[in-house]
Amino acid sequence: MRLMTRRPRAAAFALALALAAPVLPFAAAPAYARPAPDSFADLAAKLLPGVVNISSTQIVNADRGEKGDKPGAGPEIPQFPPGSPFEKFFRDFMDRNHGGKERDPNAAPRKSQSLGSGFIIDASGIVITNNHVIEDADEINVILQDNTTLKAKLLGRDPRSDLAVLKVESDKPLPFVTFGDSDASRVGDWVLAIGNPFGLGGTVTAGIVSARGRDISQGPYDNFIQTDAAINRGNSGGPLFNMDGEVIGINTAIYSPSGGSIGIGFSIPSNTAKTVVAQLRDFGHARRGWLGVKIQQVTPDIAESLGLKDPAGALVAGVEPGGPAEKGKLRNGDIILKFNGQDVKEMKTLPRMVAETDIAKEVPVEVWRDGKGLTLKIKIGELPDEQTASTAPEKPAAPVGKPLELAGLGLSLSAITPDAREKYSLGADQKGVLIAGVADGTPAADRGLKPGDVIVEVQQQEVASPTEVQDRVEKLRKSGKGSVLMLVQSGDGLRWVPLSLKTDEKRKPG
Repeated sequence: MRLMTRRPRAAAFALALALAAPVLPFAAAPAYARPAPDSFADLAAKLLPGVVNISSTQIVNADRGEKGDKPGAGPEIPQFPPGSPFEKFFRDFMDRNHGGKERDPNAAPRKSQSLGSGFIIDASGIVITNNHVIEDADEINVILQDNTTLKAKLLGRDPRSDLAVLKVESDKPLPFVTFGDSDASRVGDWVLAIGNPFGLGGTVTAGIVSARGRDISQGPYDNFIQTDAAINRGNSGGPLFNMDGEVIGINTAIYSPSGGSIGIGFSIPSNTAKTVVAQLRDFGHARRGWLGVKIQQVTPDIAESLGLKDPAGALVAGVEPGGPAEKGKLRNGDIILKFNGQDVKEMKTLPRMVAETDIAKEVPVEVWRDGKGLTLKIKIGELPDEQTASTAPEKPAAPVGKPLELAGLGLSLSAITPDAREKYSLGADQKGVLIAGVADGTPAADRGLKPGDVIVEVQQQEVASPTEVQDRVEKLRKSGKGSVLMLVQSGDGLRWVPLSLKTDEKRKPG
């Protein structure tokens, strides 16, 4: 209608052509884009007062590095071409001011400062930013649009989602912005980013939503909005607005070979941030749902091995003892197809679904087990603090006892003897069948199996001897199966490994 009103002649001509043209089946309807606004000025003027600059200061002593540096290590020298005069200039400067590589232990402490962005969500002075903007800071200041500087108190931070909540005190109500519904944003929608790039202060850039649901390998809960609105260093923690002036994202990362904007920026969706922010305000830390399982991707080979039509869902590769999954009767080898009514199309979507579920809530979990589906009821727990996992040191591989060769798979198998436990640092309670050797250029080698790994299950059934493994493999071959699925314990934990049983084809060197 808007196009017809603005261009009546063109619209009438198009209508006449449409009436005269033959009707074609399955013809695609034309797509009309909403016109760009004449200006973003009114919207920007309304939003700018609610966006702030964040200045964090860290006191660096002579024996304390910066943000994870080794003690005594100075700031990193910028990289220049060998022999460049700038290289010598910066090296001389660092030596004079920071004692070179070996700092003077009696040198006076110095201040290291970083800049970022944030925004106020409550007139009482609640400020949102990125965790990496204020991490390890000894002092945090919030600078308003009118250059008023307020000292900030850290209410809570969450490294997993890279969010932090601050509180500032003011003698008058502060301007603020509100969260919107990030799920309602569509690829192609106009957006505004406001922040503090390179310390320049309130800067407005415009663009569109380029993509949604981006996984950039920052963590298990990646679900970023991608935008081409210019985002640079210092924009971190700043808001991404829709055209209604609502925050739909928190600008967090950019992809850039140069360090500057090339039109690929990433924002935490507001619907993810709202939950975390509420928990940081109430508890000082994020409280996430926890299922207590290790999972891996369902590949076509795994799906075929377990009789699943499509390679979808999350394969359970380990169940935490005493965790919610174990209490809810979830088993190793189950494939989680639906969680709380939501399809688990890919493995990586499950951690986010679980994390966003209310703690102590009982939810239905649909799984694929023994060739059929069933539904379990599992009460969600709270994700515990991260613990450092210890792995046994690798020892040189050597066959133990007289191995049994598995034809076509490239595996040599042995029973777990006391000597094997010592050689491969296996626990006293380790059960299964030892992999004593792996032949090069075979399915087992292709899947990364190595001597010292232990086969715990074959086709979701426990095995205790090499002959048991061999019998089950041969049974699958006779039934015409194309692959066998094994649960393997290694230094990295449990994982499901599919191995091809197609031995008729000669393997040719690449």
